[in-house]
Amino acid sequence: MTMCIRDRRKVMSNCDRDAALVIEFISIEMTSIFCIRSGFAVSRRLPSPRTPKGSYVTYIQGQSPQPRVREYFYYVDHQGMLFLDDVRIRNFTSCFKDKKFLAFFFKHLRKNTTGRYTDDFPFLSICGVERNFVRCDDLPLVFTKVIRKRNVETGAEEDWFSYAHADDLLMVPFEPQRLFMNIKTGRVYHPATEKAGGIGLVRSNLAIEFSTSFNFENGEGNAPTHFVWRDKRYQLDTDWYRDKLS
Repeated sequence: MTMCIRDRRKVMSNCDRDAALVIEFISIEMTSIFCIRSGFAVSRRLPSPRTPKGSYVTYIQGQSPQPRVREYFYYVDHQGMLFLDDVRIRNFTSCFKDKKFLAFFFKHLRKNTTGRYTDDFPFLSICGVERNFVRCDDLPLVFTKVIRKRNVETGAEEDWFSYAHADDLLMVPFEPQRLFMNIKTGRVYHPATEKAGGIGLVRSNLAIEFSTSFNFENGEGNAPTHFVWRDKRYQLDTDWYRDKLS
């Protein structure tokens, strides 16, 4: 186990000091996962969700395709939990939970334009010499909580939408008029940072809470037209998401 931690620290040597401390903490927390999997030495062939049936993507966690570059592979589920991609059991025990690490990881998330694993891992988070490839159940940014905060300049109470289980370390302004429900899947979406695609998924239990506040003036077989939030009825913007969901 010590060898895994030492290697991880070496990989992080060129990251800024605060980020390195965060990753070091997570490395210790997740040591049993890193070492028991033997992913640093064993190539993994995992089914690819984006390529033809029967296709597989092959990688080694921590592989070095060129000098001073390390590659790791991650998965984000529909609840917004982050896992090593090849972990066998995905639950609260095996996901990453340190909020500082999550904030650093997702602040650096962007679309994968490296030409490597772009079909299977469409997103990337870079930290120094690390390329962290990311794939997801739906979208990489998942909103997990509405946080009420006081604006120190105006004194007004404002709603913010937190994502990636990082609480107030990762937030965007909550825009109730721009919630979108996909009537076919029941999933709910909200605007997110542009570099990660401009749209994020609302985690399922929060979406269920929101569903009671949607109004369907065109019938329940069609998308909702209004949303009630804090005793105010908002007409929903039905255009913002059209170029963001493929």
